[in-house]
Amino acid sequence: MVHDKAPTCKADLATAIRESWSQIDEEYCNQVYEVKVCEGKVYIQTQNALSLTPWKKTPCEQPGNIGASEIKQVKANDECSLTYWASRILCTPDPEEKAKLTHQVQEMWNSGNITEIGHIEPPVQPSRKEDLTIVQPGQIKRGKGGTLASRIALLHSLANIEQWAIDLSWDIIARFAAFQLQTGERLPKDFFSDFVKVAGDEAKHYCLLEKRLVELDSRFGDLPVHNGLWQSASDTAHDLLGRLAIVHMVHEARGLDVHPQTLQRFLAQGDKSSAQVLEVLYADEITHVAAGLKWFTYICDVEQRDCLSTFHELVPLYFRGYLKPPFNTEGRKSAGMSEEGRVRSDCAGEPDIY
Repeated sequence: MVHDKAPTCKADLATAIRESWSQIDEEYCNQVYEVKVCEGKVYIQTQNALSLTPWKKTPCEQPGNIGASEIKQVKANDECSLTYWASRILCTPDPEEKAKLTHQVQEMWNSGNITEIGHIEPPVQPSRKEDLTIVQPGQIKRGKGGTLASRIALLHSLANIEQWAIDLSWDIIARFAAFQLQTGERLPKDFFSDFVKVAGDEAKHYCLLEKRLVELDSRFGDLPVHNGLWQSASDTAHDLLGRLAIVHMVHEARGLDVHPQTLQRFLAQGDKSSAQVLEVLYADEITHVAAGLKWFTYICDVEQRDCLSTFHELVPLYFRGYLKPPFNTEGRKSAGMSEEGRVRSDCAGEPDIY
């Protein structure tokens, strides 16, 4: 059977089929079929006479077993777009597969094999493995790195952050693909290239942390995790400036702040291997803060907004709690942030999301 709509995740195959072939009995919509995408069409392998087009034997993208509830209608050719892949990665629950697919899409984008941005609505929330224990951010116990268990907890917490950071990068691409500035202009291609690069970095970070956890006889998922970072994504799902301000100029900048102290905790215990991983993360995160600041400034300039006052207006709207010292002034300056970019930092506050 062939359908001219390409698949993505968490949608209703039965609805798509009924719209095109109302004569098909609904009993077949509860089956699980092997699916392939080729030349903008979805080929569904069946074992009955319902197949309107023979199973195509030529090499096609997207092999896999996709259930009836996992097919979503999208525009023709959107499976070749960046937002198609962004949404697919967001719907990938396994973090190792998410990282692997991120690097594959990054290569396709950089090589020109993906050229269209497209416009496919991303999921409300990224998929996660069912065996993860999810708790509130304040319930995560990390310790201060004085024991092996504490260092594993810190690395595990960072791996969780990096998994969410992969998703945040793809979500900003998919969710704001059709964003128009007040002038009517669309975001330039460089915007998407920057966040594809950020996604690739975050995938690299996750892989490095997972590898280190395995070396320490642990793995990601052994400890509880939180979804705190996604709250900021949900709060700013309608506001690109808000997303850039909170995720990149607050949360990621906070990652720069805590790096020196975290690094010293590992070095104090002679854990140079973990420290080397942290140094890689830190160098990349400076560029991620810079990317957020770059596009925040770009939009403000085009729309003739004052950057600083806009930032100070947005942060109280979307950021929960207060930032606390220490602040990594050198790291923030490397990313292009000024001292005035610290909002409400002089108040005693809630625990950091990190």
